[in-house]
Amino acid sequence: MPALGCCVDASVSPPLGYAFSWDSSLPAPELFSSGVPPATNAAAVTTGSHWSTDLSSALYRVDGWGAPYFSVNSSGDISVRPHGTDTLPHQEIDLLKVVKKASDPKNLGGLGLQMPLVVRFPDVLKNRLETLQSAFDMAVNSQGYEAHYQGVYPVKCNQDRFVVEDIVKFGSPYRFGLEAGSKPELLLAMNCLSKGSADALLVCNGFKDIEYISLALVARKLLLNTVIVLEQEEELDLVIDISRKMAVRPVIGLRAKLRTKHSGHFGSTSGEKGKFGLTTTQILRVVKKLDESGMLDCLQLLHFHIGSQIPTTELLADGVGEATQIYSELVRLGAGMKFIDIGGGLGIDYDGSKSSNSDVSVGYGIEEYASAVVQAVLYVCDRKGVKHPVICSESGRAIVSHHSILIFEAVSASTTHVSTQPSSGGLQSLVETLNEDARADYRNLSAAAVRGEYDTCLLYSDQLKQRCVEQFKDGSLDIEQLAAVDSICDCVSKAIGVADPVRTYHVNLSVFTSIPDFWGFSQLFPIVPIHRLDEKPTMRGILSDLTCDSDGKVDKFIGGESSLPLHEIGSNAGGDGGRYYLGMFLGGAYEEALGGLHNLFGGPSVVRVLQSDSPHSFAVTRSVPGPSCADVLRAMQFEPELMFETLKHRAEEFLEQGEGEDKGLAFASLTSSLAQSFHNMPYLVSSSSCCFTAEATASASANANNGGYYYYSEDNAADCATEEDEIWSY
Repeated sequence: MPALGCCVDASVSPPLGYAFSWDSSLPAPELFSSGVPPATNAAAVTTGSHWSTDLSSALYRVDGWGAPYFSVNSSGDISVRPHGTDTLPHQEIDLLKVVKKASDPKNLGGLGLQMPLVVRFPDVLKNRLETLQSAFDMAVNSQGYEAHYQGVYPVKCNQDRFVVEDIVKFGSPYRFGLEAGSKPELLLAMNCLSKGSADALLVCNGFKDIEYISLALVARKLLLNTVIVLEQEEELDLVIDISRKMAVRPVIGLRAKLRTKHSGHFGSTSGEKGKFGLTTTQILRVVKKLDESGMLDCLQLLHFHIGSQIPTTELLADGVGEATQIYSELVRLGAGMKFIDIGGGLGIDYDGSKSSNSDVSVGYGIEEYASAVVQAVLYVCDRKGVKHPVICSESGRAIVSHHSILIFEAVSASTTHVSTQPSSGGLQSLVETLNEDARADYRNLSAAAVRGEYDTCLLYSDQLKQRCVEQFKDGSLDIEQLAAVDSICDCVSKAIGVADPVRTYHVNLSVFTSIPDFWGFSQLFPIVPIHRLDEKPTMRGILSDLTCDSDGKVDKFIGGESSLPLHEIGSNAGGDGGRYYLGMFLGGAYEEALGGLHNLFGGPSVVRVLQSDSPHSFAVTRSVPGPSCADVLRAMQFEPELMFETLKHRAEEFLEQGEGEDKGLAFASLTSSLAQSFHNMPYLVSSSSCCFTAEATASASANANNGGYYYYSEDNAADCATEEDEIWSY
């Protein structure tokens, strides 16, 4: 522990502890006689001289939440295993190399994309889908189930075109379909499934009006396997009426409002008071009306949803069993039932704890989930003598969460400064300016320090600081004197060991835009440095974003931690030029769709990365810069071109008032910089890239050296979007 004082009376020598910097009229107290104060979390992180990548993996729980896709490699970087457990050693992808390829300038062989960055791995997406299908196939075969499983991806989880198209392509051999909950989602699902399996389901959920139902029936006319799921009883009249007018025989499903409910955050959509679904009474009325209309055979699917992140297979089996009872009753009543859609709920383990008592973990794996579902349906159907239905699920979170990683940079961190102590003379002068109550607090603090009473020291330190703040407010204490008092009180806190060891790391990110679930309801995601994991993290920190809101921070982490072990920023031990990259994992579901335009920061840049046989195991097949300032301004109904013209005219007007022969050059330079500002991303850039300090240019860089791991094939060349926008004329 460092000494607290620098002005101790030379005649008093504290033999075992440390002394405050008191004025000469007061005794120089011995503060601690029993050694160092209790270790903080930061100290616990840094104990021991040895460090390894295995220790980092354990510290950040990578083997828990990351298996089988993420690990720490021998270089201390996060490694991606794109094919899960089937990934061969030479196929592993070093995430830092992907980030460097994306962010390095074009003249150095990079793509010149700005942070933050979303990295998508379609191979992971494919592996997730195949794993889910394989788990159900195994459960069906092992239990003698006489129907099959075919999944449905709810596009609300991530509506990105390439994500949806990949799922349709990868899922085509398995009859994998799509679920839509709005008219735009239905349109994109119709488009994508036109290239998918003819047997793939197009499940239409959500509230419906005449346009929605008409569009769904158009999809039916286009020979898409469309099912209109009744969420509200009144939707049935519209379906019957419009289908007759369009001469289309619909396939109808209904959503049952089950009694089964789980109590976690994600269970609010289930139970008798859930937002969606029909009660048993309403179900009977629907059956009766369909029978009277000669359309009871159109009722073919039962849907239910007891909430996302179902914590246990016991709760899952309970809900599936209840729903299968309803399914069996519908068969008995004469409906043409074929499908049971168990909805979403297949959870993922965000914190690696395998806990069934947490909203961020689940106590089972995909194989156990599939087995529980098949067994529950099988048991009820066999008991009721009902033909086994096709089992569907809408497991969006479990399919897309792992394939997308958000990368962002910590650009600075608050530092713990060593307070400068005033000299003995300066301290004496300070004490003389204090009022009587403050002087009494000072004497009591000194006496408590002599006795080694830590709590009492803190009490009088706080009181002293508060009284001095009051003196400052009434003008009897100047700012230098107040700062000196703050220094004394800070020394007390540090010596006793209660000073906050947690730093604030400022990250080039908007929490509201890129991690809205954390801001909205404290959903936790694994956040880990993607490199330097062969070094000991010597700090603990919270993450503060660029927005002006106090909620724009991440101060809760997996494992119940309120801070994250981190490294010093600026160290070039990892050979990364002092840049410090963090990754948020398992955020491929919902975060991008929910993100808004808070502070007009907009979304991140995106790269799409496939595993390849190139020297570095990957190929970037698509890159898209994040929205520019002009893009986000347009979203708020501004017209960037007109804004630029206004500013250009103003520049022309005021530069005309100047003198000298360089007015034309100055005008051209200023307007060029203004134009470039509209085209730049809203996030932070390095000073060398700033358009007001560097020469603005609109031309693309020369062709970059590929470096052996980046290529565009003929198939994907049209997808690439790396050319710079044309700069407005000036």
